[in-house]
Amino acid sequence: MRVAVVGAGSWGTTVAAVMSRNADVTLWARRPEIANEIDAHRTNGTYLPGFDLPTSLRATADLAGGVADADVVVVGVPSHGFREIVAAMASAVRPWIPVMSLTKGFEASTLLRPTQVISEELPGHPVGVLTGPNLAREIMAGQAAAAVVATEDLHVARALQGLVQSGLFRVYVNHDVVGCEVAGALKNVIALAAGMAEGLGTGDNTRAMVITRGLAELTRLGVAMGAEAQTLSGLAGMGDLLATCVSQHSRNRHVGEQLGRGRGLAEIIGPDGVCKTYLLNRYLRRQQEIFGRNCFLSMDMTEMQYDKTFAKMHDLRVSLSEIEIKREQELQGRDFTDEELAYAR
Repeated sequence: MRVAVVGAGSWGTTVAAVMSRNADVTLWARRPEIANEIDAHRTNGTYLPGFDLPTSLRATADLAGGVADADVVVVGVPSHGFREIVAAMASAVRPWIPVMSLTKGFEASTLLRPTQVISEELPGHPVGVLTGPNLAREIMAGQAAAAVVATEDLHVARALQGLVQSGLFRVYVNHDVVGCEVAGALKNVIALAAGMAEGLGTGDNTRAMVITRGLAELTRLGVAMGAEAQTLSGLAGMGDLLATCVSQHSRNRHVGEQLGRGRGLAEIIGPDGVCKTYLLNRYLRRQQEIFGRNCFLSMDMTEMQYDKTFAKMHDLRVSLSEIEIKREQELQGRDFTDEELAYAR
């Protein structure tokens, strides 16, 4: 089996290294010097320093050549350049082969999920996503971890599972592509809020409330969008959310913590990072507006986090208390169905 992994960042390189135990893997790097380093020295010092890569892993800076003979293509490039790369390789990809995304996010101009972009640029190909609580350095260090591969066709998902699963890296299958992608992207919004709580020194109780209430909000939104609630409570949802909210390696948690300490967003991550953070919030607010018209959908935690990130940072502790008061008032003032009450709590 021949696999092409497109994108030599930390996660793309990690997935390529793991899959090389089960298949013949070629890793595409945009920068020729990174491809040359991987081939010559078996390292990727730019994105994954301190780790040796498998001797069987090959790298190239030729996108068309890298994907031309592949039986499976895995795309792990940033969301802002996702469509450009998929479109550039479209003419070289063999017909009907599976294309799996590693990217967590949305396209800025359309707010489409990565698999939706793949379907537009590569019609007729089975599409899937690999997601979960996966910190690249821990997996490269051989620590136990698990992920989910989701495609609408579970036969394809199981085939991809066999290519990715290896050693202490366990992979589960799912058919809920929407739930896996929505959870993987929007958990970053809650991670920012959890980081803010930590930066303000509010304590573990407050952070636990932020995480669990945030999960409830994402579950309500995901279900309204067509996801399954079970997906949001599994590795793709709760698992990824926990890792992103508590890990010292999490960029979103770090940004939130620095915001809580009083630093400005542009100062912490620069203008490009501000745009990416704003995009996630804009996507979530847009979906809330669309689906909130016809269903019970309250997103108080998300609205609070949005306001504190892009407006003036006030006292987060007061805002968190107001959320719980408002929730109790809502539950006391309206008769909800059992299903609505479950998501609210």
